[in-house]
Amino acid sequence: MAYTSINTPTDYFNTKLYTGNGSTQSITGVGFQADLVWVKCRNDSYHHANWDIVRGTSNALQTSTTSAEQTIEGVTSFDSDGFTLSTAASANSNTKTFVSWNWLAGGTAVSNTNGDITSSVSANTTAGFSIVSWTGSGASNTVGHGLNSPVQLIIVKNRTDSVTDWRIGNSFISGQTMADGNGYYLEFDTDAISNPGGQTVWGSPPANPTSTVFKVGSNNSNNGSGDAIIAYCFHSVKGFSKFGSYTGNGSTDGTFVYTGFKPAWIMIKQISGSGTSWNIWDNKRLGYNIKNYQLEANTSVVENTSLERMLLCSNGFKCLTDNAQINGSGNTYIYMAFAESPFTTSTGIPTTAR
Repeated sequence: MAYTSINTPTDYFNTKLYTGNGSTQSITGVGFQADLVWVKCRNDSYHHANWDIVRGTSNALQTSTTSAEQTIEGVTSFDSDGFTLSTAASANSNTKTFVSWNWLAGGTAVSNTNGDITSSVSANTTAGFSIVSWTGSGASNTVGHGLNSPVQLIIVKNRTDSVTDWRIGNSFISGQTMADGNGYYLEFDTDAISNPGGQTVWGSPPANPTSTVFKVGSNNSNNGSGDAIIAYCFHSVKGFSKFGSYTGNGSTDGTFVYTGFKPAWIMIKQISGSGTSWNIWDNKRLGYNIKNYQLEANTSVVENTSLERMLLCSNGFKCLTDNAQINGSGNTYIYMAFAESPFTTSTGIPTTAR
């Protein structure tokens, strides 16, 4: 039985640190063309910003606001070993330190007609990740995602509307998936997971994604009539990525979450209470077990270097705090994680702890 589908995770996801120069510069060493670039200044309160190959350069979205897509030419090109930056302060302020999280999709988008709505898709079926763009219909329809397995986690933003928040759906939290009730969803700036009223987010009736399409409804947030919409779609790939949930135990000897790989990047959100933070750790920013440095996807605050919360292990992660943001007793949490290395390669070579 194969231990992993991907022996070298950094061929598909990589974190790259750099220092801004206030001018133009090419960021290299990513290891691939960065089709999705997510940037955050570590030591100043600029908003998170991302650029992708489907929407193109100059078009930034911010997870830490509800704003529509903005003309911020931070990333000016997607290059074979990274990306090139302009003078935009949010991505290249002089002397400031930055982190970029980079994913390989499928390069230039292609037309996808699997759904009711024709979409433009850049898909990486090996890594279980696709970037999907379409024009909203304002009705219950399906959209092709370009992958060959059902999407487990989908992050959607209306690019045109500056009022609606991001919509994040899952297919793995029992009783609270995109298909349950009127279709459960999360947002970057709210607390617990929500079940909408009249306007459905994931179709009418709502449904979980299939191996070819996901469903959207009449809600303006992810299918506003005539609006430009973008979605980032993911499913777990053995030894490379994992999307799931866990229950906190409220102890400083906290819950261990098995992923099957040494994590390179983790994002965690409490979904059963009042914890608003989407907490992010990675393996490149300085700070080691258990004092790994933390950023929050939903705020512009600077990197937190003092919290002792997260242990990155050879086969998963462990919360070493009773803090309700990631390990409150009986609370439910959603997480997404990408690998530094599989726990065991396809040839049986084990990894080591951090």
